[in-house]
Amino acid sequence: MKKLARYALILSAAGMLGGMAALWSVAQLWQPPGETFVRIERGWGTAVIARTLVQAGVVRYEWQVYAAHLLNPSAKLQAGEYRFAGPSSALTVFDRIRRGDVYHFEFTVPEGSNRWDIARLIEATGIISAADFLKASADPSSIRDLAPIAPSLEGFLFPSTYRLTHSSTAADLCRLMTAEFRRQWKKLDPRADALKTVTLASLVEKETGVPEERKIVAGVFANRIEKGMRLDCDPTTIYAALLDNRYTGVIHKSDLLNQNPYNTYQNAGLPPGPIANPGSAALAAALHPAETGYLFFVAKAEGGGHVFSATRAAHEKAVAAYRHAKHKAG
Repeated sequence: MKKLARYALILSAAGMLGGMAALWSVAQLWQPPGETFVRIERGWGTAVIARTLVQAGVVRYEWQVYAAHLLNPSAKLQAGEYRFAGPSSALTVFDRIRRGDVYHFEFTVPEGSNRWDIARLIEATGIISAADFLKASADPSSIRDLAPIAPSLEGFLFPSTYRLTHSSTAADLCRLMTAEFRRQWKKLDPRADALKTVTLASLVEKETGVPEERKIVAGVFANRIEKGMRLDCDPTTIYAALLDNRYTGVIHKSDLLNQNPYNTYQNAGLPPGPIANPGSAALAAALHPAETGYLFFVAKAEGGGHVFSATRAAHEKAVAAYRHAKHKAG
């Protein structure tokens, strides 16, 4: 009996020492092989997560993850992408996944960006290719309830800052952007014709960056539409060239003569859809254009806005002054 008691004491002490050693091991720092990203999928169990972390070099042994889980038996591990860079213990790694400390990076889309601009920006991150984004954003099915005849998602990809991961897809980004548009649209006037409003707002966004001019520019376009005049909007000519894959960075005479429906030098009224993605201020301007007699505008030679005119004679005088000032400046 004394021998059995002695063996039991030894085994108990050994168990305590083993437990202390295990606790020491899971608390020790381990350096991953540089910046490492690990994707934890929904529904994965501890075994799969442990194996994935070891394969990525984030923890040294699978049993360390099991031990950490034994110390937190009620913990639920969260799906998502995680970033590991500096030294961390298995306990710290486990706790981050338990808390859902998911990695995101911020992707910003400026106001007035069109689908091609956004495609270039997202491709520069190395996460989504330009071709994939252009393909996804060409499909307007997700906004059919708002704009049944919209030709693409152009105009409904709200300019803002979005949180993405390395596993985000072009479709994911489009969903985030159209969801944000819906939130902003609901604040403005969800009863208005979305396609017409967003199309007008996109022209306003591309024509002026001066906040106090937005409603005036919207008013000019509204006046010209009412009188049956062509809008003669340069940004629509550029967009038509983009659609035809012919834009070279400058507007040529052939672009102005292009019969593409988006070219408002050849077609009266609004183009078939937006030419860019407007922000809230441009949308508000399109919903509430300024009531003026203006029918024309031209940029000021010194910059910082436009000269607005109610008659063609006044407009031609303003254009002549603009050209003279530009020529004089060299």
